[in-house]
Amino acid sequence: MNVNFTQLRQKMVDNQIRTVDVTHLPVLAAFLDVPREAFTPQEEQALAYLDKNVQTAAAKAHMGARYMMAPAPLAKLVQLAEIEKEDFVLDIGANTGYCAAILSQLAGSVIALESDEKLAKTATGQLAANGYDNAVVVTGALEAGYGAQAPYDVILFEGAVDFVPEEIFGQLREGGRLVVVEGHGNAAEACLYVCEDGVVSRRCAFNLSIKPLPGFQKAEEFIF
Repeated sequence: MNVNFTQLRQKMVDNQIRTVDVTHLPVLAAFLDVPREAFTPQEEQALAYLDKNVQTAAAKAHMGARYMMAPAPLAKLVQLAEIEKEDFVLDIGANTGYCAAILSQLAGSVIALESDEKLAKTATGQLAANGYDNAVVVTGALEAGYGAQAPYDVILFEGAVDFVPEEIFGQLREGGRLVVVEGHGNAAEACLYVCEDGVVSRRCAFNLSIKPLPGFQKAEEFIF
C-alpha cells in the first residue's frame, strides 16, 4: 500500500493542529515540514498522522511505557514556549526525536535529553538521516535535566509530571521559559514558567491531557 505522507501531513496540520488554536506560522510550518512517519515505529508508520499517542517503548520495572505525543497537544505546547530563532532549547524526554526535530526548525540549537538508550539511538539516527543537525541527543536521567550545557532559553517536557525538580529550574537562563503539563488526565494543566530577575513565576495556560513522563511522579504516601 502506497501512503502519501505529504498529503497526510497537510491534513494533520489543517484538521488537528489548526483546530486547537495553533496559529503561529513558524510552528505550523515546522509541523508541515518534519516527517512524523520517520520518527514513528515501523509497524505504526501508516498511522503516524492519526490524532493519537504512539507507544514507542513498553513499560519496564518501576518505569511506565513511553509514548510519542499526539500532534495537536504537542503543537500547543510548542506554541506556548514562543521559541525564537536564536534560542537554545532543552527537550526533556526526547523519545524518538520527533519533537526535537520540530524544535530544531524553530530554535538555534536543541539538546534532546533521553534516558532510554534504545530511544536515544533511534532519535540520533533519525535526526541525522533527516538533516536536523542543530539537534543533539544526550542520554541521562530526565529528572536531572542536562546541566552540562545550561543555561537554556527554553525547556520543554514531553510528558505530564507531578512536579518539576528545582535542579531543572536552575538550568533556565534569565528570561527563559519552561513549558510543562502538570497533573493527570483532563484536570492536568499546561503551565509556563518564566525566569525574571532570578525568580521563577508560573502561569497556567490551558487544560491538556497527555501521557505521563516517567521519573516525575510523586511517590504514593500512606495515609492513616
